[in-house]
Amino acid sequence: MTLEQLRIFLEVAERQHVTRAAEVLNLTQSSVSAAIAALEARHAVRLFNRVGRGIELTEAGRLFLPEARKLLDQAAVAARLLADLSGTASGSLRIHASQTVASYWLPQRLMRYHAEYAQVDLGLTVGNTHSAAEAVLAGRAELAVVEGDVDLDALTVTRVGEDQLVLVVGGRHAWADGRSLSAADCLETSWIQREPGSGTRAAFETEIRRLGLQPDELQVVLELPSNEAVIAAVEAGESAAVLSSRAVEAHVAQGRLRIAALPMPNRPFFLLRHSERHVTRAMRAMIDVLGEG
Repeated sequence: MTLEQLRIFLEVAERQHVTRAAEVLNLTQSSVSAAIAALEARHAVRLFNRVGRGIELTEAGRLFLPEARKLLDQAAVAARLLADLSGTASGSLRIHASQTVASYWLPQRLMRYHAEYAQVDLGLTVGNTHSAAEAVLAGRAELAVVEGDVDLDALTVTRVGEDQLVLVVGGRHAWADGRSLSAADCLETSWIQREPGSGTRAAFETEIRRLGLQPDELQVVLELPSNEAVIAAVEAGESAAVLSSRAVEAHVAQGRLRIAALPMPNRPFFLLRHSERHVTRAMRAMIDVLGEG
């Protein structure tokens, strides 16, 4: 069993499709099929059922999947350690980030890092605050940057920036005229929110409680998994939403969204790393770059 076979197995298992896995891996379909066949033959076990033109994991494949992930993660840790022993920032660095951070705050800092440490292979995965924290806990990422509060004993949490939340509505909403609003007005409109686990949603719910209301008192008509989806829904209807000022800036400038007159708080951005894992030179360099603001 080789690391390449494990990598191929994981891609095929994730996509349940040989051709799509081959495209991601930049391999031919026959090479992917051959690697899976060799892995199955070597251990006398069937990992996939061939169903029509598709494939699905067998029970053995489902049991093997988490162990395969662990093996590849351990191999990645070993590779990073060897790279670190070279005395310079090198190897790979996997970062997970929540959407607002990844879209509007992190890119210029990644470019600054790349300009100085071009030998480091950077990988960025975008999710929400919850998924980013889970990735660091599980070892799928060395670092994460999020906009939501994280309170997990295994993680070291460092503030690295901040963001301004704003309440936005479309042009047809009654609040688009800039009228002064109070907490009670929040009960008089419908809302579109980000999904559970989103730092934006958590910060908004904290502010709602500070205003003397409870989140479940709001009339939430949609929960959507991205800033862009929330923005599109607000523009198309007569609901309100709270999002990062960075996410809505262009839409406000174009007149497609209006900022309603109920001030929202700043919220911090946090850098997460596992407190018990080795900090490589590549990680330390990234921590320094992000800490510069």
